[in-house]
Amino acid sequence: MQEEQNHDGAAPDARGSLLAEISREMVRLYKDQFGRGPTTVRTAWAGPDVLVTTLEGTLTPAERNLVRMGEVGRLRETRTFFQYSSLVDFCEPVERLTGRKVRAFISGIDAAVDGYAVEMFVLHPPGSTAPSRAALNPEQAAEERT
Repeated sequence: MQEEQNHDGAAPDARGSLLAEISREMVRLYKDQFGRGPTTVRTAWAGPDVLVTTLEGTLTPAERNLVRMGEVGRLRETRTFFQYSSLVDFCEPVERLTGRKVRAFISGIDAAVDGYAVEMFVLHPPGSTAPSRAALNPEQAAEERT
């Protein structure tokens, strides 16, 4: 009997452990970046080249105070700034664990819902020699698109 293969070529058990390991890495990064990890995390494939990690309960006590003060926009802007300033830290574990380079990194947060966050990684196809998003500064990334 042939073992089922997924679109990324990994067997189902290997694929599940890959997703769990990426989730653990994202928890570690949140703890390092914000001083606390999320209460819930899940990573899933959203097609053959897209990984999505959802994280719940990511706000620190100080950030929850900003929400109570009505400063959701300011909180979202600050969080997004921190996420992209740590782009390399977010891309490295995904690249290491998948063996594929990150083509694009998209980070978002709904601060009004206790910091429900999404980290999305669009991967280059397997075997691609294209550069990692983590290796490109913003100006280089813009040039790559043109």
